[in-house]
Amino acid sequence: MRDIPADIKSEMQQLNSGVWMNGFTPGIGNALAETEEACFRLNALPPSALAEREEIIRELFGSIGHRFTIHSPFHCDFGFNITAGENFVANFNLTVLDEAEVRIGNNVFIGPNCTLCTVIHALQPDDRNEGIMRAAPIALGDNVWIASNVVILPGVTVGEGAVIGAGSVVTKDVEPYTVVAGNPARFLRRIEFRNECAMPGEEGSMQLGLDSCGD
Repeated sequence: MRDIPADIKSEMQQLNSGVWMNGFTPGIGNALAETEEACFRLNALPPSALAEREEIIRELFGSIGHRFTIHSPFHCDFGFNITAGENFVANFNLTVLDEAEVRIGNNVFIGPNCTLCTVIHALQPDDRNEGIMRAAPIALGDNVWIASNVVILPGVTVGEGAVIGAGSVVTKDVEPYTVVAGNPARFLRRIEFRNECAMPGEEGSMQLGLDSCGD
């Protein structure tokens, strides 16, 4: 993780606390620009440049496990608010707006074109144009699977082992070992172990609007 100036740390603590504040400060702007440059460097590298990619990701993230796979393109606002455990897999085009903390557990799979958004802008146009915002953290428990084109909104905790169906917008907490899907995401079923990821057409395949357990 890169060094974070004291003024940025203070502003991030304010955002993490959930208070309304001005998010258009020079310090925040500089941190956003620095992260954008790092993401650009990461996304410009070929997949074969494993060492260089790992170095940039470790520079970006607050912490991340020894083993992970993050496909490009990847985008985040700050990076240092993101922590991820072991065996984290993110498919193409993950976007993380990490104005608040984003905590990702072990063995988490995220499909392509997903967004984790912690920031909340003011409803009043005058306030919004002045940069008034707040943020709420997101937490993904161990063994969570998020299918493609999912949006997770501020303040959401996804419990251990939960599955989010493709195209969902998650507006509230998800219980452990449940399947949710839809906009807004709603409870579909509890996950029962054994044969939950059968091949297409086989008995036991999960029905999430798909015929298999693919992204």
